[in-house]
Amino acid sequence: SDGTIPLPLPELYTNTDADEARKALGAAFMGTPTDTSVNAFLVNTGDRLVLIDAGTGTYLDGALGKLVANLEAAGYKADQVDDIILTHIHTDHSGGLTIEGKPVFANATVYVNKREYDFWMTTPVESRPANVPPSHFVEAHASLKPYAEAGRVRTFADNAGILPGVGSILRAGHTPGHSSIVVESAGDKIVFWGDITHGNVLQFDEPDVAIQFDTDQAEAVRARVAAFGHAADGKYLVAGAHIAFPGIGHVRRDATNYDWVPVNYAS
Repeated sequence: SDGTIPLPLPELYTNTDADEARKALGAAFMGTPTDTSVNAFLVNTGDRLVLIDAGTGTYLDGALGKLVANLEAAGYKADQVDDIILTHIHTDHSGGLTIEGKPVFANATVYVNKREYDFWMTTPVESRPANVPPSHFVEAHASLKPYAEAGRVRTFADNAGILPGVGSILRAGHTPGHSSIVVESAGDKIVFWGDITHGNVLQFDEPDVAIQFDTDQAEAVRARVAAFGHAADGKYLVAGAHIAFPGIGHVRRDATNYDWVPVNYAS
């Protein structure tokens, strides 16, 4: 976990009424602003340590920037990470790559979808979408440039394999190359969703509810509907970046749409 941040979700959600969103959150015993998890995930393949997303680093307010400390609490050092796969390049997923212009993960190679990388790193200023804050591009460059200059950024094609046992599913909309990361081993499967949802209440019941952070809200809705159906049919584990920590569980169909079922704790 990188920590939590209080977000005014009813005001950030779109395609819904803020009062109705507030009621839905209240019915789930959540206040507003809503403490929202920022999750990253470490996968130990046996041969490599693979980090899915890198947290915020020093960028955002709130109790964030805890990823490296939490890795150490789990018995791992940042310089032990071999590979970092970004679901997308928003600052809460890539900001933790660097601090003061220096790589935090000294030995890691960063992997990201090619269209995602090109959007954030090569789009001319005059061609950037008006709904994307200019600061997001500045932060993306600051986070990725040290790795790119060291030759430690690799891009992957839409829906392509990334590493042995690790693949991707393009779920564009939240950002142009937003991708879910698929890890399979010995018949088991987990899909690291990225930002398919923000929270674990309203969007499962109303998948057409988008959020202001989406670059293309209509496309993000289509991606969410597809991801929900795929996960419910496949019955595999899902890991969400902004679902309450640890953010791991299953998607189940209910009488209206879908439910989030957190994984059962086992010691």
